[in-house]
Amino acid sequence: MPLYFLLGTLSDDGQRMVHENRDLVVEAARDLKIEGAEVLGQYAVLGRYDFVMMAEADDNDAVARLSMAIGVRVGLHIETLPAITIGVFTERDPADSPWELTAVERSPEQ
Repeated sequence: MPLYFLLGTLSDDGQRMVHENRDLVVEAARDLKIEGAEVLGQYAVLGRYDFVMMAEADDNDAVARLSMAIGVRVGLHIETLPAITIGVFTERDPADSPWELTAVERSPEQ
């Protein structure tokens, strides 16, 4: 299933809502049921964005519904990025799925 990253910035209303309920972002994602889309993980971050969420979705339509629903419930402006595994840029068997998760491993010398 395709992987997406949702980058969220709290609106003024969202800041007030999160101040009143610090678990709002977690609760909103946990209680949300969008067919064909699921939040896999959530992180508060420092910098340009307030939150980063990782989601799987059947397609762009499903992740758009997920993004909109979370944004409305929490007061987040969300930028949604489709993720492409690095493995699609290397030679591989055409029968392999391009959506398999791959990891970068460091050698012990590094």
